[in-house]
Amino acid sequence: MASILPLEFREVGFSAGGQALLRDLSIRFEAGAPSVVMGPNGAGKSLSLRIAHGLLAPTTGSVRWLGLDAPPNDPRVRHRQAMVFEQPVLLRRSAAANVDYALAVARVPRSERADRVAQALSRTGLARVADRRARVLSAGEQQRLSLARAWALEPEVLFLDEPTAALDPGATRAVEESIAAISESGTKIVMTTHDLGQARRLAGEILLLCKGRLVERAAAADFFESPESAEARSFLNGDLLWE
Repeated sequence: MASILPLEFREVGFSAGGQALLRDLSIRFEAGAPSVVMGPNGAGKSLSLRIAHGLLAPTTGSVRWLGLDAPPNDPRVRHRQAMVFEQPVLLRRSAAANVDYALAVARVPRSERADRVAQALSRTGLARVADRRARVLSAGEQQRLSLARAWALEPEVLFLDEPTAALDPGATRAVEESIAAISESGTKIVMTTHDLGQARRLAGEILLLCKGRLVERAAAADFFESPESAEARSFLNGDLLWE
């Protein structure tokens, strides 16, 4: 099966309410280590992920999955990429049933679903809560369940929008372990985070957005050790970069 990657933004712009939120964004995502998108509030991080996932269409420019020369909402790529949000969206049923439902929607044969559910829950440390109602799980467990549900679909690309923003350090560590395992399994991770430590631990590369523009892109080690742009140096120093 042909890869859907690379994913390419071609001079993407997005405006709402007369305000330009993304400006001439040109990015190409290849297979490999996680790409971590950073920047101050309002920089366009979450918006860019939603456009990549196909939830929003750009106002100008285009987004293409070049492996199939297709846009994000093309049926051929819809089930080969997934997204997990900051706030988990879970059904009123058990943890296992949440994962099974996602597989059913993706038209995975019933004969395969039980094994894939069990594997996904085991790999994210949730096997012991398989029969527990999803909405009574802890915040960290709910986020890992969202990851398990996405991982069970075996996506080639997984978008993560601030996946640990509301979690305590212990829960954050458990989620990061699941993200690292998903990446090691061969899924391309593209994620946003405001946590510099998390970016150091997970990123293969850093993309810094500011005022809707890409201002720096570098290997993670290079970004943290010797940032090239004034915006990156300011960001790493903890200065607030407001719109």
